[in-house]
Amino acid sequence: MLRSVRRRSFPLGIPRGIPRGISLGIALALVLGACGGNKGPGQTLDGYGRALKNRDYAAAYELMSSGFRGRVSREDYIRMMRDNPREVDETASRLRGKRGSLEVSAELEYGFGDRMLLVQEDGRWRIASNPISFYDQSTPRSALRGFLRAYRLERWDVMLRFVPNAYREKMDEAKMKAQFTGPSREQVENLINTLEANVDEPVVEHGNDARMSYGDRFHVSFVKEDGLWKLKDLDN
Repeated sequence: MLRSVRRRSFPLGIPRGIPRGISLGIALALVLGACGGNKGPGQTLDGYGRALKNRDYAAAYELMSSGFRGRVSREDYIRMMRDNPREVDETASRLRGKRGSLEVSAELEYGFGDRMLLVQEDGRWRIASNPISFYDQSTPRSALRGFLRAYRLERWDVMLRFVPNAYREKMDEAKMKAQFTGPSREQVENLINTLEANVDEPVVEHGNDARMSYGDRFHVSFVKEDGLWKLKDLDN
């Protein structure tokens, strides 16, 4: 349940950075960020696949975006590729010679963990995501983001949506406000800050239950009721 925060200090969590060895899947997703010159996305992907097939990892690295290269060195990238030859061959085989339709998209993160997806249609950029789904509860992570948004906007009425049925009858808007603005407000604020910094941590689902680890030793637990994800506990 969304219980009062225990009186202790919650250290500010630090988001995990990109590991020194980056997966092929992530690397592939970043290729389009480097489509310079007159090359289109398809040509860039084809060139990337050809470079992998020829084991020309230096050339493949040059096709990565500047942001990626700023986080992962050439040496680390080449080492990762050399350590995974079978995965490299499989990726190269699937990439080269693809001539199907390719949708060019862009994504912007604009706070509360929200991302706006844009796609290019007939030479114009258009918004493809739902910009008005403020309190989505279709996944544990979206429920957490919605809860954090409601807290920041002091929508105590909306926060009630995230309370499991077993505790809903004991909670109302006034009690919700008191729980998050009362004597433990400083601890609550530290907790929220930590959650916001770690909102993209992995979520493990088991049927109608889910759990997300964050910070040094804390967990958020979720429960799915009537098709909607709710928050059972924020700091267990």
